[in-house]
Amino acid sequence: MAVLIPTPEIDLRYACFNLVIRRSRIHRYGVYAAQPIPKNRKVIEYTGERINRVETKRRDRGAHTYLFALDKYWTLDGSVGGSGAEIINHSCDPNLVSRVMKGHVLYLSLRAIKKGEELTVDYNFGRGVEKTPCSCGSKTCRGLI
Repeated sequence: MAVLIPTPEIDLRYACFNLVIRRSRIHRYGVYAAQPIPKNRKVIEYTGERINRVETKRRDRGAHTYLFALDKYWTLDGSVGGSGAEIINHSCDPNLVSRVMKGHVLYLSLRAIKKGEELTVDYNFGRGVEKTPCSCGSKTCRGLI
């Protein structure tokens, strides 16, 4: 009996523009602009279950995790109650930036984004995080995330 894995979706309550999820050349799925997005605009909020650092360590296993650290104690797990922003892939030359504001994670556009363009953000992994090979394909790719 095959187990069906649900296809990720965008939660429209947290998206400020029309966004779609489809296959990505970077990694598995990606989030794409379904309309032009101007520079310096809130695009989507990263949501998920708020977990403490003990639970974060427990969940930070496996090939695919959707954890976003808010601070030294709290993390959002986008795999539980995620808005779809957890599907946004890393790029060394991103078109989005993340900002933590009053316990919320907002993704803001760094430049104008064209319809059909994949949304990307620099994951900015901190020290002590295992480096992962990067496949963003940008001209300025660092080779590792």
